Amino acid sequence: HEGISKNPPFRAESQRLNIERAKRMQPGFFDQEDRLAKLEKLGDPLPRLDSIVDWQAFRPLLKVIHQKQRKSKAGRKPHDVTLMFKMLVLQALYNLSDDQTEFQVRDRLSFQRFLGLSPEDTVPDAKTLWLFRERLVRHGLMDKLFKRFDEQLWQSGLVPKGGQIIDASLVSVPKNRNTRDENKQIKDGKTPDGWDDKPNMKRQKDEDARWTKKHGKSHYGYKNHINIDKDHKLIRRYAVTDASVHDSQVFDDLLDDENGGRSIWADSAYRSEAREAQLREQGYKSRIHRKGSSRRGLDKREQATNHRRSKIRARVEHVFGDQRIRQGSILVRTKGKVRATVKIGLMNLTYSMRRLEFLLRPQSACCPG
Repeated sequence: HEGISKNPPFRAESQRLNIERAKRMQPGFFDQEDRLAKLEKLGDPLPRLDSIVDWQAFRPLLKVIHQKQRKSKAGRKPHDVTLMFKMLVLQALYNLSDDQTEFQVRDRLSFQRFLGLSPEDTVPDAKTLWLFRERLVRHGLMDKLFKRFDEQLWQSGLVPKGGQIIDASLVSVPKNRNTRDENKQIKDGKTPDGWDDKPNMKRQKDEDARWTKKHGKSHYGYKNHINIDKDHKLIRRYAVTDASVHDSQVFDDLLDDENGGRSIWADSAYRSEAREAQLREQGYKSRIHRKGSSRRGLDKREQATNHRRSKIRARVEHVFGDQRIRQGSILVRTKGKVRATVKIGLMNLTYSMRRLEFLLRPQSACCPG
């Protein structure tokens, strides 16, 4: 082998083949555009999402993140706030960790185009993305961003109408292996004995999440309470609580007075005599499911009524199903309710963004044939 490697004709031929291979691998002037056009033809939703959503409308809210006195003009300037916000949207759309978001933006042309980056541009790293999300938490911006997008829905003609559907879904977080006594102290608003002496362990504990039972199974985490309008199936209101909070306790916070319809659908967990009287007084038509008891079951007429209402109420289950399948909302890896609220808020916001893209899609494109 040593003799062959020193053979000048062989070495020259090898160099020639390497040069030809490099030329074949070098992209042409239009290769990147052709690849992006092919991705869009195959169903990449990001170009339409980028054109439909008014991203600059979020800038006045986001610019507070960089409103601090810089000691000097030296050093790299902070990344554009709109670009960082769009990275969080990508993260929520595809259920990515911070590290995976950085990797995918560096690797995927479709992500770079969505962010307005070229392959030569600097990509914010995972730590920068984490810090930006932390500043969203610190400045309490998530609710304001959600409302700003709701204004865009109104401007697009998608006003809430047809009535409203209210429901809640469990959002799990990594489980804490605590003793019963530790859980009792946490519920009482105290830090369990000995945790302050173990900062590394305490850092991994979520003292805001709670346990609950549903269909005989235990769940640990939070709840995502939402209100969607019947006609467009867009999330108009939302609230985040720990998992132990009963669905009915958040009902009043979710009511949307701007919905053009006066009917309200919800499952039987929300029904009570006091609530029915309250809705009548406010001019609403209750379509909340009736519930039976061990003493008195539902008669056939009541069962038929519930069945009719289920056909409408099921629309909210489509939202939760979509979030679970497409956005991976089954597990949120954050610590504390404030951070969980931002992650769940982004999940709700990005769902409505994708829903907006679908509703504004040309009929021929969404319903072939």
